[in-house]
Amino acid sequence: MQNTPFKAISLSYKTAPLEVRELFALDNTQIRTLLVEARETLHITELFVLSTCNRTEVYYSSPQNLGAALALKILKIKGVQEAEILAQKFFPLFLQFDEPLAAARQLFRVALGLESQVVGDLQITNQVKTAYQHAADTEMSGPFLHRLLHTIFFTNKRVVQETAFRSGAASTSYATVELIETLTADISQPKVLVLGLGEIGHDVLANLQDSPIPYHITIANRTLAKAQTLANQFATAYVAFERVWEAIAEADVVICSIAKDDPFITVAQLQTLTTLKYKYLVDLAVPRSIEPEVETLPNIVVYNIDNINNKANEALQRRLAAIPQVEQILAETLAEFSEWAREMEVSPTIQKLKNALENIRTEEIDRYTKELSQEEWAKVDKITKSIMQKIIKLPVLQLKAACKRGEAETLIDVLNDLFNLEKEQAPIKK
Repeated sequence: MQNTPFKAISLSYKTAPLEVRELFALDNTQIRTLLVEARETLHITELFVLSTCNRTEVYYSSPQNLGAALALKILKIKGVQEAEILAQKFFPLFLQFDEPLAAARQLFRVALGLESQVVGDLQITNQVKTAYQHAADTEMSGPFLHRLLHTIFFTNKRVVQETAFRSGAASTSYATVELIETLTADISQPKVLVLGLGEIGHDVLANLQDSPIPYHITIANRTLAKAQTLANQFATAYVAFERVWEAIAEADVVICSIAKDDPFITVAQLQTLTTLKYKYLVDLAVPRSIEPEVETLPNIVVYNIDNINNKANEALQRRLAAIPQVEQILAETLAEFSEWAREMEVSPTIQKLKNALENIRTEEIDRYTKELSQEEWAKVDKITKSIMQKIIKLPVLQLKAACKRGEAETLIDVLNDLFNLEKEQAPIKK
């Protein structure tokens, strides 16, 4: 794989704070713009762009190191003022993978969830598939990237089937939604109210959107503008905070993460409601936003952050224990992919050799078969093609064997000299 010009740059939660990651984060439209502009102005042949809340990574094929140029282009596409200064300032925070095997390994690790902030992140697979679709739609996914991504998707299936790495919810937001899915399995279009839209409330909302259950979601926040913005982003309903108790009365599930010194939902407040149907209250705040005594009321079940985190921690331990298995699967698959990539490097030489021999064959047939009948010519054509296939078989096998030993370059030079393959081949006659 050493001759494949595949490289990558990576900015993630491991290398940069949120305020820097925000600068380089791209939406879908900006990603497509980057794909097209990189092809037209940087002459990149293959490009894959992955941008999530935790990382922005660019994988590309080019003989030149274009990492800094790509980082600058991202800022310019986003319309960031003083883009040149900021790109120069923050590019040292990017990890650079200039060796093709290292770049491929990084994408494998990211796509499998080994590099996620939440180990085994369940969302990353869909995010990678979306990024691949963008590359394909803009014709920036060539043979190498196409094979790499499909190998990664196959490897992910192996990880799911053969390990516990993707089983269970390993973060608070995932665990919350997993719990709610269990609690509301028998409710038709359950009504869910999300109170408080800080980081954890936002994450829960995003995970609810990915759930197969058709929730009727309403959100509420003390800042109405924030509730309206997120309601538009996630296509949910919102309610003004002054009417939040009406929404609580109507909901089947209330997820509360309101940051407050004293509990927001209390026994006294709930007892003032004229109707109080059976409901689940999930408290994700510290200090608690739901009074513990609320659970003494009839038809109310309360889950707190410890209940949720215990569930998440159990899943996380299973995932951590499965990492050696995942690493082994990754090593096996990456070795197979590397072998394919090495063989791909010699395929142009194989094709040149085939073309050279085919030109010799057709020229000689033309010289000696002018007096033959059509039937006789067809027999000669068939026999000489068979001879050519047998002649070329051994060099091709030797080239592929040399690839595995890392010695293909020497044999390529020998074949080029023997058959003068670097000269421009005449078109093969049909």
